Amino acid sequence: MKKTFTLMLIASVALSACGPKGSENPLLQEWKTPFNVPPFELIKTEHYMPAYEEAMKQHVAEIDAIVTSTELPTFENTIVAYDKAGRLLRKISPVFSGINSASTTPELQEIAKQLSPIMSQHYDNIRLNVGLFQRVRAIYEQREELNLNAEQMRLLTEMYKGFVRGGAELSAEKQEQLRALNTQLAVLQTQFGQNMLAETGSYKLVIEDENELEGLSENLKTSAAERAKKNGLEGKWVFGLDNPSIMPFLENAANREHRRELLTAYLNRCNNNNDKDNKEIVKQLVSLRLEKAQLMGYNSFAEFALEDRMAKTPENVYKLLNQLWTPALKVAKNELADMNNVAANKFVLEASDWRYYSAIAKNQKFDINDDMLRPYFKMENVRDGIFLLSNKLFGITFTQLTNVPVPNEETTVFECKDEDGSLLGLLFLDMYSRPGAKNGGAWCSRFRGQSYENGNRVAPLVTITCNFPRPSGDKPSLLSADETETFFHEFGHALHGLFSDVRYSGIGSVPRDFVELPSQIMEHWTFEPELLKDYAKHYETGEVIPAELVEKLDKSGKYGQGFATTEYLAASLLDMDYHVLQAIPENFDINNFEIEVLNKKRGLISQIPPRYRSTYFSHTMGGGYTAGYYSYIWAEVLDCDAYAAFKETGDIFNKEVAAKFRKEILSRGGQEDAMTMYLNFRGKEPNVKGLLDNRGLN
Repeated sequence: MKKTFTLMLIASVALSACGPKGSENPLLQEWKTPFNVPPFELIKTEHYMPAYEEAMKQHVAEIDAIVTSTELPTFENTIVAYDKAGRLLRKISPVFSGINSASTTPELQEIAKQLSPIMSQHYDNIRLNVGLFQRVRAIYEQREELNLNAEQMRLLTEMYKGFVRGGAELSAEKQEQLRALNTQLAVLQTQFGQNMLAETGSYKLVIEDENELEGLSENLKTSAAERAKKNGLEGKWVFGLDNPSIMPFLENAANREHRRELLTAYLNRCNNNNDKDNKEIVKQLVSLRLEKAQLMGYNSFAEFALEDRMAKTPENVYKLLNQLWTPALKVAKNELADMNNVAANKFVLEASDWRYYSAIAKNQKFDINDDMLRPYFKMENVRDGIFLLSNKLFGITFTQLTNVPVPNEETTVFECKDEDGSLLGLLFLDMYSRPGAKNGGAWCSRFRGQSYENGNRVAPLVTITCNFPRPSGDKPSLLSADETETFFHEFGHALHGLFSDVRYSGIGSVPRDFVELPSQIMEHWTFEPELLKDYAKHYETGEVIPAELVEKLDKSGKYGQGFATTEYLAASLLDMDYHVLQAIPENFDINNFEIEVLNKKRGLISQIPPRYRSTYFSHTMGGGYTAGYYSYIWAEVLDCDAYAAFKETGDIFNKEVAAKFRKEILSRGGQEDAMTMYLNFRGKEPNVKGLLDNRGLN
């Protein structure tokens, strides 16, 4: 172990030989800031690598102290000591990853490339440390005689399983193979994400004639003109592949050729046979993951990945996805028939036509569109509505702070207090799109996780990062219905982090297919009339959203679910189909594989591409949701049933139900099996009927 680490450390030292010393490096100093927030204004790019270097060195020393102890292994001197080890790494890593994902630079991306293999090797050295595993196994084998409480037993069990799944029981030869595979995977996943970020940020659809902007809102045109000006194209209009730009364009632009051009660029990201092409990376990732799984004794990577999730097996995942596929595709085809009627069957509709004609069909059916809704969903009003909902349910409050460091000038910070006035944590909000510098989509993360120190709870620093349209001209950021729901979703993740009250970091997280329950249940309140009247107010007049518009929003809510569900399921099935492979076909062609498994095998219609195609499917190829993109729909079965617990009382703000949800789900991390925690809350297992009702697919 030490030999490998020494080589790794020499490599990182060589990369950062000119970096600042510890006494000059804010990442290695005590943070004397309000709430011990990272001193963002002091942290420079050149600080990261030396800080990682020192943190890894300390981590190795902490592990060595456990392994070389002359005392017999005990729960405290081995399990707790291991759980506490690496604190400096846990302090530094969220800062780097948070900045790199939201405000990246070429220099930060280069550091990320350097760190990928180094960190992979570092953690392999720990997971494959023979002496450490022997001490953990010795305690695990006598666990029934140790009088451990439930939380301690869970920590010990999960820690032991983690070592086994990390390769601790493999032969020395196979462990070396595993190290090489993990390093290759880490490097490829980083490269995949950086290619996608670059390709997404570099594309520009430039329009010179204002007549070609027919159908677009004034707000979108103003944003496009401002983007053009920033790109040295004043007097023109520029549209990109980030969601705030492309999605309203596809929905509203009358110019069919421009829609086709923009969507084609979007669907072919990293599939253009250039230096950012990801096809070969995808092939290597799928192949290496399979090799890793088979090295570990499994038939496929999906089999390996699902073992410690709620789904347990690929068969269970396919059972759910296939149960939904047929009704979703049927509804989608009905929606296509509506759109053909709108287009008067003048031509065969294409993928780039779907959102445009769907919006027209929806407007004809329900007399509603996003331009009617956006004025009532000013970003700040939506935020305040979410805060109000949190207060109604849990009694918590949010107060904006101006005296704490922030990672960039667009981030706002709020102090979250419990009903009794005690601190729960801080919430950082970074709302607006920054193409080329910020990853796409929306996510919740943290600059510091909740922990315990000297018996006291350390409050988390939780972040929500979105890509909402920024204020333009004299108009504030106005959200679509989709974006409003996204905000509620990410806030559910934030509550999960803020309410966390777990003593051991090793059981602070939950399975991938359970983690979306806290976020998706929040979506159910988004358009409830009882809440809309409090936050959906016109940004100019302050008028509450009219009752007739709320009624239209409710009636139209399920329209388009055929498309939305089908495109999501297509991506989920694609992810699974890659990772259930037990052999990689010769001359494996990524584009042909997509066509084979989705269009030919399952009948996906040409007008609906999967939500993510392989070359920009960062959820699975980037490593976060590998063989796990199904998790959103799996968790939706849970969240529909969980929300029914509120509806059944006749009060969607029922504090008793909310308190039970907080106690059994939101505060507990992974202290128990996920289904056990759900049963503790609900008292019964969920079924798929609520999901089908919610999406209008039955």
